[in-house]
Amino acid sequence: MSRTFADLSSAIDNPSSLAPLTSASDLLILLERWVERGWLRSLDKAFIGFLYELAPQSDPLVLLAAALTSHQLGHGHVCLDLFETLKAPDFALSLPPEGDEQSDVLLLPSQLLETLDGAHWCKVLASSALVALAADNSEAAHQRPLVLSGKRLYLRRYWAYERRIDAALRTRLAQGETPPDDLPQRLDELFGPARPGAVIDWQKLACALATRGAFSIITGGPGTGKTTTVVRLLALLQAPAVEAGQPLRIRLAAPTGKAAARLTESISQQVQSLQVTEDVREKIPCDVTTVHRLLGSRPGTRHFRHHAGNRLPLDVLVVDEASMIDLEMMANLLDALPAHARLVLLGDKDQLASVEAGAVLGDLCRDAEAGWYNPQTRQWLESVSGESLQDSGLHEDRDGSHPLAQQLVMLRHSRRFGEGSGIGQLARRVNQQLPEEARQLLAAGHYDDVFSLPLKGEHDHTFERLLLDGHGEGPKGYRHYLNILRQQRPPAERPLEHPDWSNWAREVLQAFDTFQLLCAVRKGPWGVEGLNLRITETLVKARLIEHDQQWYEGRPVLMTRNDYGLGLMNGDIGIALKLPEREGPDAGKPVLRVAFPRNDGQGGVRFVLPSRLNDVETVYAMTVHKSQGSEFAHTALILPDALNPVLTKELIYTGITRAKHWFTLIEPRAGVFEEAVQRKVKRLSGLMLELEEGGEVRE
Repeated sequence: MSRTFADLSSAIDNPSSLAPLTSASDLLILLERWVERGWLRSLDKAFIGFLYELAPQSDPLVLLAAALTSHQLGHGHVCLDLFETLKAPDFALSLPPEGDEQSDVLLLPSQLLETLDGAHWCKVLASSALVALAADNSEAAHQRPLVLSGKRLYLRRYWAYERRIDAALRTRLAQGETPPDDLPQRLDELFGPARPGAVIDWQKLACALATRGAFSIITGGPGTGKTTTVVRLLALLQAPAVEAGQPLRIRLAAPTGKAAARLTESISQQVQSLQVTEDVREKIPCDVTTVHRLLGSRPGTRHFRHHAGNRLPLDVLVVDEASMIDLEMMANLLDALPAHARLVLLGDKDQLASVEAGAVLGDLCRDAEAGWYNPQTRQWLESVSGESLQDSGLHEDRDGSHPLAQQLVMLRHSRRFGEGSGIGQLARRVNQQLPEEARQLLAAGHYDDVFSLPLKGEHDHTFERLLLDGHGEGPKGYRHYLNILRQQRPPAERPLEHPDWSNWAREVLQAFDTFQLLCAVRKGPWGVEGLNLRITETLVKARLIEHDQQWYEGRPVLMTRNDYGLGLMNGDIGIALKLPEREGPDAGKPVLRVAFPRNDGQGGVRFVLPSRLNDVETVYAMTVHKSQGSEFAHTALILPDALNPVLTKELIYTGITRAKHWFTLIEPRAGVFEEAVQRKVKRLSGLMLELEEGGEVRE
């Protein structure tokens, strides 16, 4: 019997009267309430509306599973694990969101699903016209929007991404490459001969391993030498090719413009110091592009110019900061690679994953710590490198169950954060989820590179003092770059073409990089938006800036989108400066321009009129996510005063490791740090499982 309008109104006011597991209309009412409350996205609800129109007779259990699968995608999960969800629905689905006080009656996932049996749910899904079984390769199955693989439910598109990645990686892992005959000699020339009793040279092992495969991964924390390793690897690959008169086409890419710029600068410097001939040096590229630009993004679509039908013209592709690559992008990248090309992924497996669904690098590096080399790999590595793995403590793969591990090396020795580094020690304790030990380190004050600042309320003036002046002589605050701006300004009568203006702008930019405040969230008093306003007001009060409009001298801005016309990338930071007008009736008068570093390894600066910058925001404070791929001399991480879904050990670790020399933890409320360190990002996907399972690859 259909519901009257009065019935529906009553149900909206009293969700407990609904029967969403047996009535599709009741389910839609409940989902609408969840959207209104911010528990679900409008997109999730719209998707279910589409499925309901497609198959009006669908079992509500199918529609519910589809809604939850879409919801999980919004949280970075590729699929919905039905049985895990039923074990602890509220936890598995992150519902209600933390901070929701549930002041009114609303049906919780745990209440909704408490009587549901996992086997029955799977059976209902398997019999639905909207759901295809993973093993079903029929044409009819390919038209169904949902895919059931064991106990995991996918949207078809994401199922296809996993299958494409799985198939591509299997093919590449089976595709051996022939290393140079004189590989041991070449390795010794680049790294020096192995010394008995010395620390294992993991960089040398990584380069060796990458020469013998079409796919390899190099992972490691900050300061372990990932960039150094890849530059030497490129020399190792290019030198024999140049000698043979067939130089390799090498391309370098990164997920964001900021990461690409940093790698460009770093590689430009390192290539110059390589012990190779000039012919080889000239054939090692320094320019790094974004993955989107490499593939040839088409505005307004999900498609790229390069794909399986139009492969990339290259022989070697190196992708840095690979932890930031999501499932969809990795699938597109692998599709576009020529069959003969080598792919090398670089990244820190412990950093934050991509904002979009999937944690590809984390999935692929699940065994990195343990090693799991088989006897053949271990013997070969020792023979070509001269290094001994006898006391490495690595596990050994004796049954061939870890094929991926044979092409994966974890760099383990940090040259930036040694044993005497508080930053390194704190990062390790956070990464190992040891909150008490991390707290002890912060409280003891034994290290001169780590600081702790507990706040006594929202208006604690110690916070403002830190922002302005840092910690005494070493760690700076924002006053430093504004003093450089004032004190080193060239004389006003000097023409714009004079190099003094570029030199001054470069000094100001470098001074700004000495300090950066990082936030976990965007909203609220301890989020990016609120803190940028507060810091601006603090600087005005201190008479360090003149703030009476949107643009003012000294304003630091962050690009929030790639602008290929201007040559500026998402994540680039510039500072507004007054420079003399070049020509016209106002020639010589000061006018605002925004200085951006060219990131070309030469210290170049470009000037852009503010009117040309549409996608920028003030950046005294930025999110930890935005800071990936960047480093600052003094980094301060401020936590919110309440737990939030984004607060995990990965976020804390990433924030800490953005600091080159000093790190400050700012805590508005005690206990949040410890709780965050105990929480780990767990992104559900089947990629890891498929690689483990072996067997026939399913399309």
